[in-house]
Amino acid sequence: MLNIRKATQEDIPLILEFIRELAEYERAPEEAVATPEDLRRDGFSGDPRFHVEIAEWDGEPAGFALWFFNYSTWQGKPGLYLEDLFVRPRFRKKGIGKALLAYLAKVAVAKGCGRYQWQVLDWNTPSIEFYESLGAKVMKEWLTMRVSGDALFRLGQQIST
Repeated sequence: MLNIRKATQEDIPLILEFIRELAEYERAPEEAVATPEDLRRDGFSGDPRFHVEIAEWDGEPAGFALWFFNYSTWQGKPGLYLEDLFVRPRFRKKGIGKALLAYLAKVAVAKGCGRYQWQVLDWNTPSIEFYESLGAKVMKEWLTMRVSGDALFRLGQQIST
């Protein structure tokens, strides 16, 4: 019933659907502005910056995981960072999210990663409880810092090269 497969360039419209559905779920639909060209350039070029796994249930697209490698200087090893995990509501409670997480854990182990990380919104109690049931730990002492938009541009202008 469940099949997890690597996404191809032909899946770009589906990936965008998943991204927009996730943004809607996370109460920020206006922030999902990625285009097909963005995904093609950054995910399906000669040097991909991210990877995507598609979960299908009885042949229907049910969910996805978008991820990439980062690096831990302390561990001296790569890490796997899960940027997006989403399962469509009608496919939930079938083990699809757990299967995607386990699939990526297997990838992380095979690639010699020292850690596997992702973020979850603080109000998303069902997901937090689910992740903790799988052995994930909330890293409460770490806060995410972000610079974007005009602030990113201004920061970049503060140095001349």
